[in-house]
Amino acid sequence: MDLKAPIKVYMTRKLIGVSPDDTVKRAGEVMLEFDVGSLVVVEGRDVVGFLTKGDIIRRLVIPGLPNTTPVREIMTTELVAVPSTTPLGDVLDVLSKKGIKHILVEEDGRIVGIFSITDLLEASRRKLETAIATE
Repeated sequence: MDLKAPIKVYMTRKLIGVSPDDTVKRAGEVMLEFDVGSLVVVEGRDVVGFLTKGDIIRRLVIPGLPNTTPVREIMTTELVAVPSTTPLGDVLDVLSKKGIKHILVEEDGRIVGIFSITDLLEASRRKLETAIATE
């Protein structure tokens, strides 16, 4: 793992999202369908929020809100994003300091990807498999 490599090397470019008007139930179905723990919330062409499984638990399940609640009512609107050229080590520092597991990646003011701890584990797994295959 190269901590100096830009985050764009490790990020996921395929953004999976929902509308702010979608229900949390629909968001959960999308998470399950794509086996992801977070979604971008998109209005038009703009990312206006972020929704994680943790948000659903903290802001919907625990307070006892119905699963028909619109995503906009529980999504995170204070987006945490880093430029795609940010070194992996710096991104890991941001994740640690903010106590988050996902971060948005931007280029030219647009969200172009997402990085999560899962991406780091996947990259480590691929590197290990490559090392084993070359032995």
